[in-house]
Amino acid sequence: MDFSSKLLENAVQEISQLPGIGKRTALRLALHLLKQPTEQTLSLSQALIELREGVVFCSKCHNLSDTLLCEICASPKRDHRLVCVVEDIRDVMAIENTGQFNGVYHVLGGIISPMDGIGPQDLTIQSLLDKVKQEEISEIIFALSATMEADTTNFYIFKLLSPLGVQTSTIARGIPIGDDLEFTDEVTLGRSILARIPFESSISKS
Repeated sequence: MDFSSKLLENAVQEISQLPGIGKRTALRLALHLLKQPTEQTLSLSQALIELREGVVFCSKCHNLSDTLLCEICASPKRDHRLVCVVEDIRDVMAIENTGQFNGVYHVLGGIISPMDGIGPQDLTIQSLLDKVKQEEISEIIFALSATMEADTTNFYIFKLLSPLGVQTSTIARGIPIGDDLEFTDEVTLGRSILARIPFESSISKS
């Protein structure tokens, strides 16, 4: 792809590094930005800078937040004894959109996947164990996607939690096997949260 402008080429190169964006799409986006008012492009640039410099991980649940403690963890209206374990922030957003869950979350930051070089030490599992030991947690809900790697992660954490005597459950499998949680419709996901079952029951049925 030949460019008449080095600046345009650099912009296309950077944009094309985003997930799902090829060189042609990156070029189309760059040309679109050039056609917009300067203020709009600068506003986008400023938003990205603020995103990179301002967003932090919640010190309690590891969700993305603008402050040290996210709004969910800071809310006195949430049931802090009920902890929903999810893979990342997209799953938090998906469950929140159902309006069916009033507990808090624990974001693992991924799932155990030896093929991708991700082990238990790369996730926030120890933080979850510490939370159960130090706080009054009545139930841990496993809400990971219905994949083999997610099931492995669920079982690994379940074994670590078993000696601690906390109740564990998993969302009902109204979610298609192999599907990511974020792509599940809100009604199905909401019902899965409400119809959760003891985790041990899910092991015996699988």
